[in-house]
Amino acid sequence: MKFMIMIKATKDSEAGVMPTEELIADMMNYNEDLVNAGIMLGGDGLQPSSKGARAKFSNGTWTFTDGPFPETKELVAGYWLWQCKSKEEAFEWINRMPNPMPDTESEVEIRPLYEADDFGEEFTPELREKWERVNAKTEKN
Repeated sequence: MKFMIMIKATKDSEAGVMPTEELIADMMNYNEDLVNAGIMLGGDGLQPSSKGARAKFSNGTWTFTDGPFPETKELVAGYWLWQCKSKEEAFEWINRMPNPMPDTESEVEIRPLYEADDFGEEFTPELREKWERVNAKTEKN
């Protein structure tokens, strides 16, 4: 099972407060453990929403809004993509994680990704073949 692990933003992360050298070292060690265990497929920290934008599709048109965005608790400050045997295994790895937002409460969201079989018969053999081709190309990138 693949999971998106999202670190929720805080006032400090939205203000662009950078982590300490100690936290960077702790997170690098943690990431190395994840990679060595075959769990981590990717991940990065995100810059504050003030440097980002949102796109909204409505009435056949895209509109774009520059950040910052007011609801910090709904924003993501970083993410990982993990391959785990179960949600419980993801919980075990999160229990090993250094606090990504020192001096405050941290919140991490764990969301499973859809897999091909989740789409049922609407995912025809032709669509599955195309999905497999696209995935093979993205893995090469």
